[in-house]
Amino acid sequence: MTPHNEISLRPAAIYAFARSLPLILVGLAFLALAWWLAPLFLLPAIVLIAVAWYRFLRIRSFRYLLTSEILRVSKGLFFRRTDQVELFRMKDFIITQPLFMRLFRIMNLTLKSTDPELPVVTLQGIPESDIVDAIREYVLEARKHNQLIELN
Repeated sequence: MTPHNEISLRPAAIYAFARSLPLILVGLAFLALAWWLAPLFLLPAIVLIAVAWYRFLRIRSFRYLLTSEILRVSKGLFFRRTDQVELFRMKDFIITQPLFMRLFRIMNLTLKSTDPELPVVTLQGIPESDIVDAIREYVLEARKHNQLIELN
């Protein structure tokens, strides 16, 4: 595998922040309650903000590596899990972009495969790009290399 055939992606920081924002806001609300009413609300505020920070770091730890033969998905902070899908097994591609994602030019890419262990792979919060075209080319190349013919 040559390095120029590899595409490495990870979720955008703005996506990870947006996914953590509800916890941050609730944590700040508890912090305000601790300031105005009782210090008893300080512990939930600290816990919620810590959970939000962990969620941000966990989302940012996702790594997607696309080569001409496989898609490798790695995730986790303390315990790393890596899944691999052979590209010749890929069937469909779905791009999802709610308004927030369109504004920040990011997208979720869902890949459906015939792999029984990993039938759906979602690349969350990746920068908007022509990655689908690259995957399509790699899939066709992998099928040709493995001499596979798709029958419907």
